[in-house]
Amino acid sequence: MATAPQQTPSQPPAPPADNEPFVQSLANPYYLNHLASQKLLTRPEFVAYLAYLQYWTRPPYLKYIMYPGPTLKHLELLQQEQFRQDIISPDLVSRLIEDGMKAPVEWHRSEA
Repeated sequence: MATAPQQTPSQPPAPPADNEPFVQSLANPYYLNHLASQKLLTRPEFVAYLAYLQYWTRPPYLKYIMYPGPTLKHLELLQQEQFRQDIISPDLVSRLIEDGMKAPVEWHRSEA
């Protein structure tokens, strides 16, 4: 039987492949709304899974997130019961999308 290759201290562990696509999808407010519409955000085991995913907020996993700003913001918000209830609202989804579009503009303004 083959053994898994040993990682050296200079090699950070790769993200668990089964969690990465889900974590990446948290950047999308429409997907958060879909999770709420499927009642997943009210299930204790799913809420526990969201808490478990907090390891993505720290190195070395952080560097694997394609859109860290919205992904981490939404992961943080999903830890709050009120947000998990409110994300079913199309108005909140629209506001998150607007906030996401404003962020790069504000960043460029601060650079000027």
